[in-house]
Amino acid sequence: MQVQISPTGAVTGSISLPGDKSISHRYAMLAAIAEGTTEIANYSTGVDCHSTLGCLRALGIPVVVDGTSVRIEGRGMQGPSTPSAQLDAGNSGSTIRMLSGILAAQPFMSRIAGDESLARRPMARIMQPLREMGASISARDGKFPPLEIKGAMLRGIDYTLPVPSAQVKTSILFAGLYADGETVVREPVRSRDHSEIALRQFGADISVDRRVITVRGGSRLKACELVTPSDLSSAAFFIVAALLIPGSRISIRGVGLNPTRATLLDVLVGMGANLRLANVEQKGGELMGEIIAEYAPIRGGAIEKDVTAALIDEIPVLAVLGASSEEGLTVRDAAELRIKETDRIATVVDNLRRMGVNAEPLPDGLVIPGKQKFRAAVFDSFGDHRIAMAFAVAALAADGSSTIEHADAASVSFPEFYETLKQVTR
Repeated sequence: MQVQISPTGAVTGSISLPGDKSISHRYAMLAAIAEGTTEIANYSTGVDCHSTLGCLRALGIPVVVDGTSVRIEGRGMQGPSTPSAQLDAGNSGSTIRMLSGILAAQPFMSRIAGDESLARRPMARIMQPLREMGASISARDGKFPPLEIKGAMLRGIDYTLPVPSAQVKTSILFAGLYADGETVVREPVRSRDHSEIALRQFGADISVDRRVITVRGGSRLKACELVTPSDLSSAAFFIVAALLIPGSRISIRGVGLNPTRATLLDVLVGMGANLRLANVEQKGGELMGEIIAEYAPIRGGAIEKDVTAALIDEIPVLAVLGASSEEGLTVRDAAELRIKETDRIATVVDNLRRMGVNAEPLPDGLVIPGKQKFRAAVFDSFGDHRIAMAFAVAALAADGSSTIEHADAASVSFPEFYETLKQVTR
């Protein structure tokens, strides 16, 4: 699918966005093994999150979807049943990695795979700790999907993550719900804590001491009513669009403001962004509120170390903003980008160069000089939703109409993206 994007005079309006993808995955998985019926409002419309629901249905969990409301009839910790066929995670690394923690403790054999892109994404980082807990897991070439998981009685472990990863942390914590004794996860850098918050909401015995998370096996999870905040990672595209185009002002309602995700806002304000918050409240342990963004000149700067880990999903669109900033943008410590849906370092540099923007890849990041202009171009999403959306934003500031090839990749996380973009441009 191709989409044509024309330059805009300004980005203006007030919008609501789909539910947070990361939170939606976690709510659905925990609801499936809780006791009772969980109601989730504003569940993500993204294909990835519906891949999770498809896997739960295949495991015998009743799931009813009504627009953005989802009702899941939890069957308890041992509720999942033997799937009749291979579980399909689609393009979703979150689904395969986090659900594997639950599958590792079930009394049956399961096989989980996904599309061609997911088949290239390494799984060794979840396989190692789950094996240490007693699970039997095999993979293609020892590390790639499909995964074959033979459930077992698990034992608690004390595990230090070699690199920050909320997905790996979550897989271990979910397995720890079933394990004998305590399971401890130690983080080198604090990653998003949606799993810890969700586990607490469902009644798990969990404690957090800075970057050390402990879950105790044997908990019985209880169903609850939940509201998923709108996705800050999705909001990032509209925030950057407003900061990129003079005369812009946009309001985004009900956005998740979890402190482990809100680094994006702190970094942008530090670069000179005109941002403010309104109507901040807490629901289900998650902060949410309205973000108001207005055009302002951006200085640029560097993203590295702990900040890189916190912004890993937003780096493609921040790279676009960096090219127009005063000082440019340097990103380091982002080797994780090379094993996302695409090699995002390579695909960001490729598309920037198509626009006539100078950008240099690094082994673990990229360097983008500032004060650059965007030429109209034909972009390729390479099947990556964040690349598609980042360069749709870049196209708004180009000198003519641009085309995005394989633009439908955006549906993985945000099917309504292009329609929403039309609502706020003129």
